[in-house]
Amino acid sequence: MLIYNTTYQMDLDDARNFVIWIHEAYIPQVMADGRLRNPRLTRILSHKEQDTECFSLQWEVDDTATLHRWHTAQGMKLNEEMIKVFKDKVVGFSTLMEVIE
Repeated sequence: MLIYNTTYQMDLDDARNFVIWIHEAYIPQVMADGRLRNPRLTRILSHKEQDTECFSLQWEVDDTATLHRWHTAQGMKLNEEMIKVFKDKVVGFSTLMEVIE
C-alpha cells in the first residue's frame, strides 16, 4: 500500500477557508471517485514560517498505476479548482510513500 501525501502552505488568514474547502469540496469529490481512500488531514507543527499555516492531506492508494489514473482523471481538475478558489495564496507539493509495516 502507498500513501499519497500533499503538503500545503498558506497565510494564517487563508487557513480557515482552506480547511473548510478541503472538507466540503475536495475530500468528498476524491472519495466519490473511490481510487484514493482513508483521507487524513493534519496540521504541521514544525518547519513552518511565521504567519503561515501548513497542512498535510494523506490518502491511501493501492499502487502507482491507480494513482496515475486518478491524477489524470480527477487530480489535475481539482488542482485547477483549488487555483481558481485560492489563486496564489496556497502552495503545495506531493510525496508518495510506501508503507513497510
